[in-house]
Amino acid sequence: MSNINGFGQLIDILKKNPKKIVFTEGSDPRILEAASRLLASNFLAPILVGDPDEVYNSAAESGYNIRGAQVLNPENFDRMDEMIDLFCELRKSKGVTKEQARETLKHANYFGTMLVKMGIADALLGGATYSTADTVRPALQLIKTKPGNNIVSSCFILVRQSATGGNEVLAMGDCAINIHPSEDDLVEIAGEIAKCAKIFGVDPKIAFLSYSTLGSGKGEDVDKMHNAAEKSKAQYPDLKIEGELQFDAAVSPRVARTKCPDSEVAGHANTFIFPDINAGNIGYKIAQRLGQFDAYGPILLGLNAPINDLSRGCNALEVYSMAIITAALA
Repeated sequence: MSNINGFGQLIDILKKNPKKIVFTEGSDPRILEAASRLLASNFLAPILVGDPDEVYNSAAESGYNIRGAQVLNPENFDRMDEMIDLFCELRKSKGVTKEQARETLKHANYFGTMLVKMGIADALLGGATYSTADTVRPALQLIKTKPGNNIVSSCFILVRQSATGGNEVLAMGDCAINIHPSEDDLVEIAGEIAKCAKIFGVDPKIAFLSYSTLGSGKGEDVDKMHNAAEKSKAQYPDLKIEGELQFDAAVSPRVARTKCPDSEVAGHANTFIFPDINAGNIGYKIAQRLGQFDAYGPILLGLNAPINDLSRGCNALEVYSMAIITAALA
């Protein structure tokens, strides 16, 4: 993880302003291993959700030292009445009763999200044992999108060692949340992914991907990506944006010289906007499995506070890495 361009930068950010991150699956051995590693540092304090006996027994069985970790149990949380009142206020349009709120808040994903809403934690990482939807739903209901944002989107950061010994870092989105984003959704996604890329030291050169390069192909999907690229250029005049582009024209200087010689992005793109979740999910996994890139994400973008989702197949190093990414976004 220390090999990531920008990870040292993220840790420096956190050392200047340490954060608290809540893990919703406090007794999972992968979470405990990551938490023990974070506790040995001084820039990020883990809060583990769960029954303290279960959490400490699981840590002891796995051989992880989590002394100093805060363990909060939804069954006897000392500020539960306050949490219930706030939850009812946030969900009053749905007519949620105190009894319903109490039941819902027994679930770690909702309890953890409310810890962020109340300012007890700065960020949340969940999903080691449940679906992306179970992480995103409470976030949308309780944390909500940032002012000016209409959607939550996602980004993967892909990293591999380059031949020169440094790191090649790419940003890709949306590969996990929006199934069929509209033109306007894609504009918002591009702006959010550009901000995320910059946190990792990437100067974003954004390619809107298609099966066509600047009008070489025809069809609704081509029009969508072309129009989204044009709208993005108007909305973000300071960003380098091109589209629509085929992937080879986006990354190969030789192909770009033939297909779009006047573009400053084509041939050098490092930030990729996919037309839909099908293309995005397939694309990042091809890069990960055949291109030997490490993939970090999905990093959720557009929320009022950093909430991130782990893949259920994650390992402890990925949990540790995603914790640092999530907290740095705070």
